[in-house]
Amino acid sequence: MGNEITPSTRLKVEYRKVADLIPYARNARTHSDEQVSRIAGSIQEFGWTNPILVDGTNGILAGHGRLAAARKLGMSEVPVIELAGLSKTQKRAYILADNKLALDAGWDDELLKVELEELKLEGVELDDIGFSSEELDDLLTVDDSDDSDEPDIPEPKPDPVSKRGDVWTLGVHRVMCGDSCSATDISKLVGG
Repeated sequence: MGNEITPSTRLKVEYRKVADLIPYARNARTHSDEQVSRIAGSIQEFGWTNPILVDGTNGILAGHGRLAAARKLGMSEVPVIELAGLSKTQKRAYILADNKLALDAGWDDELLKVELEELKLEGVELDDIGFSSEELDDLLTVDDSDDSDEPDIPEPKPDPVSKRGDVWTLGVHRVMCGDSCSATDISKLVGG
């Protein structure tokens, strides 16, 4: 049971000197000055909510942007979690995985918009939570181009063709192109 949590495998947050931490020389992830400033703003607003991950020799596995933000803020120590025991290959793979897996997440734009609007009403400075001004403008702009609540109705095909098995929903009713003597067709029609 290699994945079992034991007292020796529990994660432990400790503080280490910024000067002692060693960025991974081949870190393929880049951090613009603007992003580092936003990370620094987040640290100032919310504190350290996500420690830097290091290996057993203070090599950074995750948190290069947070380290740059700490330097920008003039911090001498930062919270770290040590992940000792990884092979050199595992470390390299983890550095890539940590950066890539977060990128694969998406947003529910409607829920995001609701959250942002409510936070704005409550006085939260939205520029401090990681979104650029352009992103916020796009997310919070109201689209007045279509004022109707009517769903978009596609244009019919020039030569509409129905085939056996096609089912249409009309309000609470269902209509099917099929054989009323066929148990399979009736089952499909009423079974939904």
